[in-house]
Amino acid sequence: MQLHNTLSDHSTDNIILIGMPGVGKSTIGIVLAKVLGYDFIDSDLLIQKAEGMLLWQIIESRGRDGFFEVEDQVNAQINASQSVIATGGSVVYGTRAMEHLRSIGKVVYLQIGCEELAQRLGDLTKRGVPLQPGQTLNSLYAERMPLYQKYADFTVDISHISIAQAAENIRLRLAECPEFSCRKVSL
Repeated sequence: MQLHNTLSDHSTDNIILIGMPGVGKSTIGIVLAKVLGYDFIDSDLLIQKAEGMLLWQIIESRGRDGFFEVEDQVNAQINASQSVIATGGSVVYGTRAMEHLRSIGKVVYLQIGCEELAQRLGDLTKRGVPLQPGQTLNSLYAERMPLYQKYADFTVDISHISIAQAAENIRLRLAECPEFSCRKVSL
């Protein structure tokens, strides 16, 4: 199953956004894609399309581990070129997906403090966040933080800044990378 058409099977000019649910990966990703003239891909939407269910329904139907298997499979099959890819917060549990995503672009960890994150989030289960029984946002944050840091090519702290400033900070960091140096558009 090919989830996105591309001109090249080995493109490395994609930007992959990782981070906690509610950090703004999709919102920032859309703005960044417009600024760079890139396509935008939301991997959560690809998962929903592939399964014919909303994320929370997949988790309810298949369980946490079953959801992770689907997420890993779908993300490992993304083929794209010059795209900003917003992933689900749990993508970092999928080794195959993360190895693939790292092979097709730069992985950017969007970091935000847990307190600010808690203010942004509503019901985690209805957002499609796979939690273990009794798991809290704080424990989920502590569990995922090392994984985000492990897979990221670089981290951008987006605490207390606007969407436009977050996109600009990412663009500035990418300008330091040779494969993105031609993208000098500013917000």
